Amino acid sequence: MALAFLVIFVVIVAACALAPVYAERIAETTPNANHVTDKVRVSGELRDVISAGGTYTDPTTGELRVRAVTILGPTWWHAGGKFVLGADQNGRDVAVRLLYGGINSLKVGIGSAIICTFIAVVLALLAGYFRGSVDWVITRFFDLIWAFPVILLAIALGSALAINGFHHFGIDIEAGSLWIPTIVISYVLIPYIGRPLRGQILSLREKEFVEAAVAQGASAPRIMFSEILPNVASSVLVFFTLIIANNILAEAALSFLGAGVQPPNPSWGTLIATGQTRITTAPWLTLAPGLAIVMTVLALNIFGDGLRDALDPRAKVRIEH
Repeated sequence: MALAFLVIFVVIVAACALAPVYAERIAETTPNANHVTDKVRVSGELRDVISAGGTYTDPTTGELRVRAVTILGPTWWHAGGKFVLGADQNGRDVAVRLLYGGINSLKVGIGSAIICTFIAVVLALLAGYFRGSVDWVITRFFDLIWAFPVILLAIALGSALAINGFHHFGIDIEAGSLWIPTIVISYVLIPYIGRPLRGQILSLREKEFVEAAVAQGASAPRIMFSEILPNVASSVLVFFTLIIANNILAEAALSFLGAGVQPPNPSWGTLIATGQTRITTAPWLTLAPGLAIVMTVLALNIFGDGLRDALDPRAKVRIEH
């Protein structure tokens, strides 16, 4: 089951990676190109991408009214690969924006997971090995972040950085850059990996093989990265897999609330945000990115659970005859 969902995740990643090929060769558009006045041939019939509907006279009051704007719905490949998932209110191809949005969501999710895991592992190793004052300082840092709800802290940081960017300590990150949600998400989730790893490392610090390495004169960095780290590598791998799913959800939430990926750049969160106003008349605008998030997160969570069961010997039940 875990391997099957890993295949699903790989397929999603491959589909998003091929977004430029699909947009250029099949859909013949770009993620931000408007087609408000264009027409597309669907099953031999020429249809408007956006049709205003014109005006009509209300038979009850006799007043002149304007018909609602009609958006082209999913063509399901009847238009030769164009507007497969329909158009949005600006006449943009939803399928193209969904794939490009997947690229941005996966970049933020995987990138923030790498940064978050690396920082958490280093801090956990320092706290668990040196203990004492070093452990106290790092643990208080974990508690400081842990004290805030993840989404609220991420919204506060993301909103502050989304306006002016970050221009301090020789680092220049412009507003609207993908680095902003990546750094924000990686920062707020550090203790969720660091605290459990610190507990494991504190336990390993008392083992005989660490005492033997100290007795042989091994340096602290060598003991941490050559002796202790390999013994928590399986836990790190499982945390990394699961944190990607959490980060993708966090990015979608931030982008939905305007504190993540900034328009016109698409992401699964921004696509849901822009489509929520037409959820009754054009449900595909929110259903398509919503299903993409559900399938990606579900695949990662099930694969992570399977990986944990495979790497944790205590999760296996052995029957000896």
